Amino acid sequence: MVPDEVSGTPSVPEGFTALLADYERHLTAERDLSKHSVRAYIGDVVDLIDHLTRLGHDDLSGLDIRGLRSWLAKQQSLGKSRSTMARRATAARVFTAWAQRTGRIESDPGALLASPKPHKSLPGVLGQAETRAVLDAAAVAADDGSPVGLRDLAIMELLYATGIRVGELCALDIDDVDTERRVVRVFGKGRKERSVPYGVPAGVAMDGWLDGARAQLFRPGSGPALFLGARGGRIDQRIVRRLVHVRIDAVEASDLSPHGMRHTAATHLLEGGADLRSVQELLGHASLATTQIYTHVSGDRLRRAYEQAHPRA
Repeated sequence: MVPDEVSGTPSVPEGFTALLADYERHLTAERDLSKHSVRAYIGDVVDLIDHLTRLGHDDLSGLDIRGLRSWLAKQQSLGKSRSTMARRATAARVFTAWAQRTGRIESDPGALLASPKPHKSLPGVLGQAETRAVLDAAAVAADDGSPVGLRDLAIMELLYATGIRVGELCALDIDDVDTERRVVRVFGKGRKERSVPYGVPAGVAMDGWLDGARAQLFRPGSGPALFLGARGGRIDQRIVRRLVHVRIDAVEASDLSPHGMRHTAATHLLEGGADLRSVQELLGHASLATTQIYTHVSGDRLRRAYEQAHPRA
């Protein structure tokens, strides 16, 4: 996986190849990160190593806080966003901590590295009426009883009911769903397990998918995957993302990314009176600060309603 110039990423100096291979194994086996996360971490470290070699160092012993800061300064000069720089600072700290812990460097310069604080933009969300229209459109599309239509309805209902990530949904197996209790077992980032309830409409849609429709797409190699593609394999995330776009576009609702269904579910939970800690647990956020952004969304809507309705607004 070590990037090279074919992919547009700096090639790795020969002396660092074994080091990066060991680090990749650490990220995969010990930290149990997803392939996407591993690729991102390795890509950032490769860029850091390229910067280090340009400074005249051929091993990690020359890596210090000044080198890390000059690397981030270079990112800024290239016009990288604050969120990208914050992510790269995190990648550097994770790498240097591992390098120090495994005896590859004597001290950890990353511990002295501050992260540029990213600008937190408010996530796009659907209003409750818009969400109802999107789900109603999915139900109409499933009226013909086709297995794909019933699958798509179950996917849309489950995404909104639970707020789970698209990747988490695609990774679900049949045994992860308790249809009697209406609870789904989800493995989130770092393979952290959580149980998320879903409501009656999602339960009805799930029953429609599981009680015959799934069997029509099932093939000998389908395995335990909950949602199947048209050829019988585990459904691809790209198919789900495209589905969300199509369903939202069909009712001319707000322009929204597929991840917006997760934002929408969280916002509606808070608007309905759910406490922040419960929403944090349902979403699988490691930090409460990540969940708190949804309080800004709800507050923004409250202010708009106030300004429209109050005579002295």
